[in-house]
Amino acid sequence: MTLLDILPSLRTAMRPRIDTSIWPLTTHVDELGRLCVGSVVLTDVADEFGTPAYVLDEADFRSRAVHYRTTLRGVEVVYAAQSLLTRTVAGWVHDAGLGMAVCSTAELATALAGGIEPGRIVVHGSGKSADELATAAAAGVGRIVVDSPIEIAYLAGVTRHPQAVLLQVLPGVEVLPLVSRALATPQLPLAGLYCHLGSQIAEPEVYVEAVRGLVDTMADVRAAHGVLLTELNIGGGHAIAYQAGDAQLDVAALADFLEDALDAACAANRFPRPRLVVEPGRAISGRAGVTLHRVQSVVTRTDGRLVVAVDGSHPKSATTPNYTVALANRHPLGPTSLATVVCRGGGALGSDIELPTDTHPGDLLATACTGAYHHSTDSNFTMTTRPPVVAVCDRQVRPLIRRETMADLLLRDCG
Repeated sequence: MTLLDILPSLRTAMRPRIDTSIWPLTTHVDELGRLCVGSVVLTDVADEFGTPAYVLDEADFRSRAVHYRTTLRGVEVVYAAQSLLTRTVAGWVHDAGLGMAVCSTAELATALAGGIEPGRIVVHGSGKSADELATAAAAGVGRIVVDSPIEIAYLAGVTRHPQAVLLQVLPGVEVLPLVSRALATPQLPLAGLYCHLGSQIAEPEVYVEAVRGLVDTMADVRAAHGVLLTELNIGGGHAIAYQAGDAQLDVAALADFLEDALDAACAANRFPRPRLVVEPGRAISGRAGVTLHRVQSVVTRTDGRLVVAVDGSHPKSATTPNYTVALANRHPLGPTSLATVVCRGGGALGSDIELPTDTHPGDLLATACTGAYHHSTDSNFTMTTRPPVVAVCDRQVRPLIRRETMADLLLRDCG
């Protein structure tokens, strides 16, 4: 029997542990205080698969993918694979009716294995080699983004069939010379323009300005070469909230802004409306992911703050905000304290995380918003085996990526 069983009124007096704007859509707390996602108790996942472990809320991912497709009407939505990709995730993307953007041969292979039609794949990324371009062209991908004369030359030399391309617009780089180079290569029909505006963009106005400028550029191409470009890919970079109060991009507002901006820019240039493409990645996968860590040690500083060490590394970059972390295995009864949660190798989940003062070794911590740029970049800070990726949905648990073993690690070490 717990204190909550003796005094049930405490349930309504306690501050909610889960902010619905941060955690996966299906997250809830059961009567024992354990966090659950997809109706699966996270302590059960930790017991079965060990820690650290990545947990994906399948319903959350699918819901956000469909939301993008239905909200951005008249816009082609292409999922940015670099945020999170497995064969199963590719299947979810396919089921939602989205295309996929890849930036490596490994991502391309995984997308194809997961059922994405080649014609719905966009290949981009800087510094593509001739071999990578040949692989993409041989697969019959819908678009390849080229950003330099050498990539145009490479692709022209390796493709055996017409391959539609997009030209990447880079700051300070003239587009018209690249257009001339592409148009001189008939086996590379030029479909349109591509740009990447950055990461964690919360203001729709940023995309509005980009659309205006890019339509102006398309009109310049028509005037200079008599060629009508029909596709405009404005990339992704859509912001999500890592903590309560963080700014995030409103997809419905983005839809309205893009519609108005595209109409105005095309009218001003007397230019036919191009097909608009967006590439959300983090905005679809980020909130679906939760990372589980087991507490290894706790130290109380002289100022009362806790230093909580957990197992495993964490691929947190210097530009990523503090994460939201919660106790996952029990109710946090009693006083709390600000804590710094540190991983092996010096990476930290955050320095102002509120945890119970009785946090102790063996407790399970869950970190929200870790569905993007974690599985693919794990072990950034120290050499560790990569954690498993586990999907949960409707009380079902499905491993997507098994935990890397020491044998796996040493197999690639040629001595």
